[in-house]
Amino acid sequence: MNAIKQEYLPHYTYNDYLLWEGKWELIFGVPYAMSPAPVIRHQIISQNIVFQFKNLLQQCQKCKVLSAVDWKMDEETVVCPDNLIVCGKEIGEKFLIKTPALIFKILSPSTAFKDRNLKFELYQAAGVKYYGLVDPDKEKVEVYEWINQQYQKVLETKTGIFQFKIESCQIDFNFESLWH
Repeated sequence: MNAIKQEYLPHYTYNDYLLWEGKWELIFGVPYAMSPAPVIRHQIISQNIVFQFKNLLQQCQKCKVLSAVDWKMDEETVVCPDNLIVCGKEIGEKFLIKTPALIFKILSPSTAFKDRNLKFELYQAAGVKYYGLVDPDKEKVEVYEWINQQYQKVLETKTGIFQFKIESCQIDFNFESLWH
């Protein structure tokens, strides 16, 4: 049996995305249903990330910490990172229009493959400076930094401190605080 030709597959745009009920992501014109609402542990970790970054960025007013906001990368790609930092004035109103400096994705069994592969490549191609993968089950974090146009793993830890350099701000983030 032959594979289906690309031209026969459905292809969607941002305008289609706006009409859908429920929570979706659109990547290269392909829709992905988002999982049901995050479990409580996921939400606690996400809140801990936001809280710590907001505190650390108080002296860096040009950057904002956001969570679960749509990032319209182009007409065929809209993603919703768990947590992100974006810097500058022109970031958008209804959705993010600027490439974030940092994205943290909290892994779940249903999304881990897509987050480690498809989104890894997507964010790398977009030039997101830092991509963090948070594994709640193993209480482990991997941080990738965009160096020479590709991601390099710069940290794998459960409890370490890492210094993020975003714009002119240096942020010493303590990963131990994520798990409490």
